[in-house]
Amino acid sequence: MKKLTHDEIAKNRSTLESLHKVKKLPVYVLLNSIRSSYNVGSIFRTSDGAMIEKLHLCGYTPYPPHPELPSGKKDVLKTSLGSTESVKWEYVKDPKEVIKQMKEKGIKVGALELTTKSFPYYELKKDIFPLCLLIGNEISGVSQELLDLCDFSIEIPQFGIKQSLNVAVAYGVTIFKLREIFDS
Repeated sequence: MKKLTHDEIAKNRSTLESLHKVKKLPVYVLLNSIRSSYNVGSIFRTSDGAMIEKLHLCGYTPYPPHPELPSGKKDVLKTSLGSTESVKWEYVKDPKEVIKQMKEKGIKVGALELTTKSFPYYELKKDIFPLCLLIGNEISGVSQELLDLCDFSIEIPQFGIKQSLNVAVAYGVTIFKLREIFDS
């Protein structure tokens, strides 16, 4: 076993110019009122790794600097390591608008949230696609108002004393499970 160099790894990776050839995961991600720009940057980077369709940044979620939007956050750029260029994204203040658009396109909306009817992420099936995955605030999660608009909720079972994982970690666990299901 030999560790690969950056050049060796890069030979097997897409470029910004070749991204249109990549088979995208039919998942749209809606981030609602995420507090930490570091979590947002991490989610951008993970979204690039899974090659999702699009990120929707809503509520007070920090977004990267952009000429059409006021006061973008440079911290998002710091942790995203350039993935803000490879992942399609947009900022929409009201998450209900995004959910409405998704449903009009026939896209299921699932929240990553503990509810009375949530099911474990490892029980997801291929018929879940296309999907809009709703991720909520680090402390309060997905609001009941938004849960009422969802088709279902997904959970990551916890076995310790804490009730949840960090939002970016939970997203990573779930999105790569979705990628595995899609590619199978």
